[in-house]
Amino acid sequence: MNNRKTGAYYEALTEKYIAGRGFEILERNFRCRLGEIDLIAKDGDYLVFIEVKYRGSYLKGHPEEAVTASKQKTIYKTAQVYMIKNGYGEQTKARFDVAAVYPDETVKYYKNAFGG
Repeated sequence: MNNRKTGAYYEALTEKYIAGRGFEILERNFRCRLGEIDLIAKDGDYLVFIEVKYRGSYLKGHPEEAVTASKQKTIYKTAQVYMIKNGYGEQTKARFDVAAVYPDETVKYYKNAFGG
């Protein structure tokens, strides 16, 4: 499987995981010139920006370790673009979650994994 197909598979797996926990999926693979956000959802009052990371083995570490400070900054800036483009005001409650998908397809989900 190529990287895009692999990513899409694990994003769909994560989408199923969070939908089963009551999240409403708003958007998949939001892109702008600054970056991309894998999934955007509503969880109660929160607008949630979700980064999905998968590792087929532990040779490069755990999946969540790939969400570096630099990646977090990119996600945050991309989220700002999404919010402006879609009319969300400053009062909108937002958070940044990370879904780490392990080789056995177990999803470890981190709510509020990092701040803006």
